[in-house]
Amino acid sequence: MKDIKLAVFDMAGTTVNEDNVVYKTVRAALAKAGVEVSLDTVLEFGAGKEKYKAIADILEETKANRDFEVDAKAVHADFKEMLKEAYANLEVTSYDGVEELFKVLRAHGVKVVLNTGYDFKTAQSLLDKLGWKVGEQIDGLVTADDVEIGRPSSEMIDKAMELFNITDPEHVLKAGDSQIDIEEGKNANCGITVGVLTGAQTREQLEKANPTLILNTLDALEGILFS
Repeated sequence: MKDIKLAVFDMAGTTVNEDNVVYKTVRAALAKAGVEVSLDTVLEFGAGKEKYKAIADILEETKANRDFEVDAKAVHADFKEMLKEAYANLEVTSYDGVEELFKVLRAHGVKVVLNTGYDFKTAQSLLDKLGWKVGEQIDGLVTADDVEIGRPSSEMIDKAMELFNITDPEHVLKAGDSQIDIEEGKNANCGITVGVLTGAQTREQLEKANPTLILNTLDALEGILFS
């Protein structure tokens, strides 16, 4: 495998198991506005995206199914309030082997950065629940608040590279649980893109983005990179 210097990992569904609470809350906010969609539909059209963009895209993709207009900004405002309540009592964990993978990567000199379509406040609340801190378990965090354009734009990965003065994207690995994560990695010209099956999308959905690898679990990366 390539000489990786930076590994950029998505959060929910990839490194963090929060039982799809964000996408379930997106679905509930849409339902409050009279838009009934399945969780599968939310994941298909919204996974990995900045959440206003996810809501707007879901509404666009399902507009033929209704005869009334829906204000995406109003749904997003409801979503943010509903998410605060959902997170108040939410228990989250990392996926098995992920913290150990971070340790191994960092021991080999690979910088570990989490990136996410969540805003900073939401992402930080997840880190707090896990007890993860920048400079301890991870080297950096890049959120939707840090960039002008979210996924599949390369901006978050570009930002992560800038943090550590990495100029050649061939030395960067991007991993995530959705097609848009893979597209983001490809748009950044990452040397390796990895799809993982613990989160939002199926193997068949991930294959459409043509990642370098598709793994059942993220911890399998250790054996691939350092065998």
